[in-house]
Amino acid sequence: MNHNPDTELVERLKAGDISAYDTFFLKYYKLLCLNAYWFLHNEQEAKDIVQTFFLDIWDKKLYLGFNGDVKGYLHTAVKNRCLNYIKKQKAYLEKQETFSNMQEDTFTTNTDTIPDYYKQLRASLNDMGGQKRVAIQMVYLQGKKYQEAADEMGISINSFKTHLKNGLKVLRHAFNNKDH
Repeated sequence: MNHNPDTELVERLKAGDISAYDTFFLKYYKLLCLNAYWFLHNEQEAKDIVQTFFLDIWDKKLYLGFNGDVKGYLHTAVKNRCLNYIKKQKAYLEKQETFSNMQEDTFTTNTDTIPDYYKQLRASLNDMGGQKRVAIQMVYLQGKKYQEAADEMGISINSFKTHLKNGLKVLRHAFNNKDH
């Protein structure tokens, strides 16, 4: 009979055996880090993704879904997490670039207004209501997606969009009524 050693580990994991989890981690951690590094070309980001994945395996009980080719499952899961990370980073960088271009367009004629602009932006954000401010900070300063931010705030996606829209209105109003 051909016995796969991972089958025994998975059964022990499903029974809640923490030592099986440790064995599983030691067996696959370095291999999965190499797999992640191949996609990300950054050692620390690769390690972070794999460590988070292993935490999720235990905390979210992902091991309950392990069937058949565990090694293949692990590689595919890490690959998907890397691709999602790359996609998220790309979206974040695009937002940063858009914001940077807006700043350049706004201040090409008079660089003396830059400190005033930041003071006004900071003051407007501080004066703004809590959830509107948090929504703007999560999307534009932290680069989070709407659904991710809504989940962290504990509100529906539609409520989140409303807070974001209202916060942007407040900022537009503050800057349109200010003589630069």
